Amino acid sequence: MIAKVTYVHQSSFLVETGSASLLFDFAGGIMPIFSEGKEIYVIVTHDHAEHYSKAIFSLADQYPNVRYLLSSDVPLEDVPELVQEKTVFLAPNTTWKDSCVQVETYGANDEGIALWCHVDGVDIYHSGDLNNWYWGKGQEDPEAEKAYYAVLDKLAGHCFDIAFIPVDPRLGDDYYRGLDDFMKKADARHIYPMHFWYDYSIIEKVKALPCTEAYRDRIANIVSEDDFFVF
Repeated sequence: MIAKVTYVHQSSFLVETGSASLLFDFAGGIMPIFSEGKEIYVIVTHDHAEHYSKAIFSLADQYPNVRYLLSSDVPLEDVPELVQEKTVFLAPNTTWKDSCVQVETYGANDEGIALWCHVDGVDIYHSGDLNNWYWGKGQEDPEAEKAYYAVLDKLAGHCFDIAFIPVDPRLGDDYYRGLDDFMKKADARHIYPMHFWYDYSIIEKVKALPCTEAYRDRIANIVSEDDFFVF
């Protein structure tokens, strides 16, 4: 099993396996150049501006084999008519597959979906905006927390090869909760922090926490856009 993971921007990553390239949540940065001979999947977890840009649809002009797997909250009118036949809308709690990729979705506790992708023997988890959004004492949202743990219960016991998890500095001292909750329920061989709003220092902070000791060596040291990791 060989895979390459490239950090693009905010919550956007490109994952390349033997037969496929998967671009998650492109919303800015430099659009990747895709390898010839691979299936191309552009995946959007929801339509927030930091996860989604209409620029993705221009890829269809250059790559005839591109497929778009979009959260069902992305407006149909955003999708150019000539691209619609290449597009699948994914609601929460559904499964979609073709001859290359299988995708299982979960409802996010903010907007859209989180998803589990299986391709070429590689299991990928992208959290989207599913997270423990704990904004501090007095701002608790029990329903959102309950929804987060309900998805983690579905993932319990599974070890993903790649996991993209928010570590959002806007949450103050509680930025790490979603990641640590995930690792207590599920597992991942390679962890890629995301949604950190250009604050790359937060990655070293989360790796220094006592609660991450058991898995800190699996957290990728992202220091800039276009950083890539091969395993």
